[in-house]
Amino acid sequence: MRAHPAGPLHGGFTPPTAAGTPPADLGALDRHVWPRSAERVDGELHLAGRPVTELARVHGTPLFVLDEADFRGRAADFAAAFGHPEMDADVHYASKAFLCGQVARWLAEDGLHLDACSGNELAVALAAGFPAGRIALHGNNKSLVELQLAVDAGIGHVVLDSFDEIERLVPLAAARVAAGGAPVPVLVRATVGIEAHTHEFIATAHEDQKFGFSLATGDALTAAVRVIREPALRLTGLHSHIGSQIFDTAGFEAAAHRVVGLMGQVSQATGQVLEELNLGGGFGIAYLAEDDPVGPADVARRLRAVVAAECAALDLPVPRLAVEPGRAIAGPGTVTLYEIGTIKPVRLGAGGTPGAPPVRNYVSVDGGMSDNIRTALYDAAYTCVLANRVSAAPPALCRVVGKHCESGDVLVRDLWLPSDVQPGDLLAVAATGAYCWSMASNYNYLLKPPVVAVRDGVATEVVRRQTLSDVFALDAVLADVPAPSPAVDQPAPEHPAGVTS
Repeated sequence: MRAHPAGPLHGGFTPPTAAGTPPADLGALDRHVWPRSAERVDGELHLAGRPVTELARVHGTPLFVLDEADFRGRAADFAAAFGHPEMDADVHYASKAFLCGQVARWLAEDGLHLDACSGNELAVALAAGFPAGRIALHGNNKSLVELQLAVDAGIGHVVLDSFDEIERLVPLAAARVAAGGAPVPVLVRATVGIEAHTHEFIATAHEDQKFGFSLATGDALTAAVRVIREPALRLTGLHSHIGSQIFDTAGFEAAAHRVVGLMGQVSQATGQVLEELNLGGGFGIAYLAEDDPVGPADVARRLRAVVAAECAALDLPVPRLAVEPGRAIAGPGTVTLYEIGTIKPVRLGAGGTPGAPPVRNYVSVDGGMSDNIRTALYDAAYTCVLANRVSAAPPALCRVVGKHCESGDVLVRDLWLPSDVQPGDLLAVAATGAYCWSMASNYNYLLKPPVVAVRDGVATEVVRRQTLSDVFALDAVLADVPAPSPAVDQPAPEHPAGVTS
């Protein structure tokens, strides 16, 4: 059951548990949660050799700080795990987690593949110079325009998601073949009926949802046969994706069993042996100290073993494997910095959580659900610390909230912060690299924060801060009206956008 937007006491629900026992060190940085470069220097949080107070002063807040070495290091970890000599596999970065021109260029340089979930994600990757042959296009409702872009660019795969989509793609592919081009390579996405142990809204392989062709009803086999009989399309393999933020490999192993079974059915029905098997992404990360996600090496080893065993049982050659990590590469290496604006003590009263302090401090920051909607959408939990200093003050129960006109505008629901936090202090929220900037909005006309990549003490703005002039430019009435500069509550950076600091 979803929580009442104004809180459990107003919705008649059981009050949530408190933040647990206060940790011995309120400023500790758990290695599993924070970027690999994160450290305290004289009490202040440093990221990739840069103090956060300096980053905030130069670039303003809210601010996404991306540790470049962390991002590229995690991508390399997956590439190494799935590039094992016994495993013929590709690593596709799921760009929906976070994509910009610089990220696309890093991934291209580092030899990864890339998944786009829309024509515009595809356009960004192509504009950044990402090799088209290493791109796959996903999506449950690809338009003719999006499919035409994919065909014209010569991308590596179109992942087919419906019979309507096959009908849209065939004439575009036929036109390419008639002009002397090759058939369009495609994968068929199978819905394998696996319930991933994750939030309902990010579980994607059960039957009652919008993605893919059902294995249970026979639609997946029908779609594969349909594609094989179409000369303008080339079915190279199958695709499966069971969900997101998954902490073990059991679901992937079960999915592999079912998809390899489908490969056997395709071979029996058509005589064609499929060459590729994409098992999707969804690998979880640690948002809290107690989270224990599986590492890339373990995932690779277990998937390699189960696919080999299933293929041996059906007398099939082992296909080339692919996986699609997004969050697991982008998530842990980015931290969001906020400045505290107000602190409001709220008495919990007799209906509060048993054993909890009688007061919760509502700590309001200068961002909120416009730059991180995940807590409101998925009840996501985050780790947050006082970033500009450490404190020996006793712990206080807090709730970090944004400045939007919504009671549900919560970033961190329950946590312990030093009781002497005050307006002007900086808070850092860990593991915000995936889906936070990507899902950002202009709700209440707040502006989207910049993204600053930091490496070896050098910070470079890879996505500039949105301005009110940018927003005015889309408004038919305001397009020619000068916007205030700087915009309200959006401090102007000390250096022009894009300048390295």
